Amino acid sequence: MRTLAMILAGGGGSRLSVLTQKRTKPAVPFAGKYRIIDFTLSNCSNSGILTVGICTQYRPRSLNDHIQSGWPWDLDRVSGGVTLLQPYLDRRESDWYWYQGTADAIYQNLDFIRRRRPDVVLILGGDHVYKMDYDVLVSFHLDHEADLTVATVRVAPEEASRFGILETDDEYKVTGFEEKPSHPSGILGSMGIYVFNADVLDEVLTADHARAGSRHDFGGDIIPQMIESGRPVYAFPYRGYWVDVGTIGAYWQAHMDLLLEKPRLNLLDREWVIHTRSEERPPVSVRGTAHIAHSLITDGCVIAGRVENSILSPGVVVQRGAVVRNSVVMTDAVIGEGAVVDHAILDKRVRVGAGAHIGWDAGSAVGPVGITVVGKNTRLSAGVRVGRRCDIAADLDESAFETDVIPDGAVITNDV
Repeated sequence: MRTLAMILAGGGGSRLSVLTQKRTKPAVPFAGKYRIIDFTLSNCSNSGILTVGICTQYRPRSLNDHIQSGWPWDLDRVSGGVTLLQPYLDRRESDWYWYQGTADAIYQNLDFIRRRRPDVVLILGGDHVYKMDYDVLVSFHLDHEADLTVATVRVAPEEASRFGILETDDEYKVTGFEEKPSHPSGILGSMGIYVFNADVLDEVLTADHARAGSRHDFGGDIIPQMIESGRPVYAFPYRGYWVDVGTIGAYWQAHMDLLLEKPRLNLLDREWVIHTRSEERPPVSVRGTAHIAHSLITDGCVIAGRVENSILSPGVVVQRGAVVRNSVVMTDAVIGEGAVVDHAILDKRVRVGAGAHIGWDAGSAVGPVGITVVGKNTRLSAGVRVGRRCDIAADLDESAFETDVIPDGAVITNDV
């Protein structure tokens, strides 16, 4: 049985605010040393799926640099391995073939699939955090003699409108499907993970490409049409931890989940290692003035202040008297003396000046505390007070902050 995996990794991830200003969503750092796509790639490697195509589109440079030959995931192979699949310019029509939807991204790469002659094709998202043995999913698909199998999770009723919602019979056969319904009739949500028989995938994508008015989307077009035409479509029930980190709230909460005494996603599991490409860094340096509790600290960090309930990526510096609390701080960021970072996400190489306060409660917030996000390379001046729920763009310097107080909910942009 030959299985080919196709990973959809071209999304802009606009709901992740400034974190995707300079990179695609699957390339966003996660859990200190990883990128989001590492979880999908590691699932492929650990499941023995060693032929992988990755469909890229929006700002792919960071993702391309991270994946390179695929060696961390055992995908640097002469036969099989990983292939980056980008949109292209066709000279005959003088037009860019941008991917028009999830199904169109796969359609435009049918030649790649056909050349590898798989029996089944696994369609995956590159922007979910989870562990899954895809071999179990493929076996379920074959045992049920399905044309298509959709991996599913039970979702909270208030979240159901964000998902494709399925209805099934007692044998897991799908009897109904609604894509992101306003008034969901169930709580069985699609994970955006599909198993197709290769010949069926070729057939339905070719037909969809020729269909006028199609959005060329798996959830919006392909799945409903297959159900309506009577093809055998089944739902695979997944019981493990899975999260779409597509919003700032979900991204921050997924990090906080890792800090629980018994996290549902166990990164220490040696039976299912999450692989990544990372540079060599020296050991963590904890100075005599440091205090660290309930945190994940990555190689190369220098801690002289307090770090509580936070995750620090490689090379982060927390200077004497500084406090980092309930936050996610990415590679090579520096927190100056006496500064406070609270309920915030700081992207790579952010500089927080001495005495600054990020996530400062100005007293105007109504409702739950929000998360403040600071973009890549931005430098925050000494003593500045930045409120809750603020979005601060990448590549800003101290001159961008015309006032010492940035109120709750402020958005500071640039021309990038």
